[in-house]
Amino acid sequence: MRQPRVPTFVFAPDPLFQAGVEAQLRARPEVHLVTDVDDAAVAVVAGDEVDDAAVRSIRALQRNGCPRVVAVVGRLDDSGVLAALEAGACGLLRREDATAEALVELIRRAADGDGSVPPDLLGRLMAQVGRLQREVLAPRGLTLSGRTDREIDVLRLVADGLDTAEIARTLAYSERTIKNIIHDVTTRFCLRNRTHAVAFAVREGII
Repeated sequence: MRQPRVPTFVFAPDPLFQAGVEAQLRARPEVHLVTDVDDAAVAVVAGDEVDDAAVRSIRALQRNGCPRVVAVVGRLDDSGVLAALEAGACGLLRREDATAEALVELIRRAADGDGSVPPDLLGRLMAQVGRLQREVLAPRGLTLSGRTDREIDVLRLVADGLDTAEIARTLAYSERTIKNIIHDVTTRFCLRNRTHAVAFAVREGII
């Protein structure tokens, strides 16, 4: 069965660059170019590099109703990858690699909810994430998810059906500490109650 065409919006500060990207996509049956970001499933930001303007464009497109944004840039280094991903981009491609086939694959993967980073940069990105965990978060008792190991232990025990007193005995904390931990987690992540907290933990892969 043929997959539906992906409504795609292209934005570039340089009109010639934008016209070039659109020309490559216009003939592709997998993509349907749209002129309004509100109609797009995926937005493509094209530029020379991931600079402040590109970051603002990625964020603006998301605010305007297109949660899946990819970037095609001439220069892409480690800092550019991090800046784009922090801004919310879900896919990156160098201009020199931006054939019609590569563009379509980038857009299709974004529409399917997947991410894409050039392979030579992916390993370095993972190394940076590892250093962040080891050197910055771990010494503070934090994880990449923003939750401490102690919070994760409490959430798991809540999911097991233990009450506050039982969790306190199991972890050798006071009941007041357990109550404070649960309150902090529910407040920080806008959770309504313990049941909602358990559902959140399941969804996030904690338990």
